[in-house]
Amino acid sequence: MDYKLTIKFLQRFKKIVPIYKIQIFSNEISIFLNKKFLLNTLTFLKNNLLSQFKILTSISGVDYPERSNRFEVVYDFLSLKFNNRLRVKLFVHELSFTDTIHLLYPAANWYECEVWDMYGVFFKDHSNLRRILTDYGFEGHPLRKDFPLSGFIEVKYSDLRKRVLNEPLELAQEYRTFDFFSPWV
Repeated sequence: MDYKLTIKFLQRFKKIVPIYKIQIFSNEISIFLNKKFLLNTLTFLKNNLLSQFKILTSISGVDYPERSNRFEVVYDFLSLKFNNRLRVKLFVHELSFTDTIHLLYPAANWYECEVWDMYGVFFKDHSNLRRILTDYGFEGHPLRKDFPLSGFIEVKYSDLRKRVLNEPLELAQEYRTFDFFSPWV
């Protein structure tokens, strides 16, 4: 399926599924969905003879703290039969959730754990949602824009006590200079 046929397919597809927007940038197609239609839409895209997006290549997150739906969850799909890629985007509120797709695409299991660990986006009905990139006792989600640059605790080895200590982190701010007119801040 070439690029023009994909556009025609998505125009027809838009009549079936409530898509917010179709975005095309340098032959990359992105569709924006309401999260409640995610599973039905992806099932259709995977099994339809004119799309066959059978491979999930990645799931990622983006943090926009100024928006009401703070997080954008981005799914990237590949159709080997038609040599096409498709990006599906959802907007998720930070206190809300989105459905898991790991039963439809088994590769989503690891990706969803990573997005939850880094951003705090919860995937409903995920069988094993856990931290995979940070430590078990880690507090917060490090890729959020409001996460402090230095973290919350300091882990260090005490030679006196002969063990690892976790202490609250305190950094002096008095020697930092803020030049708001410099582009390198």
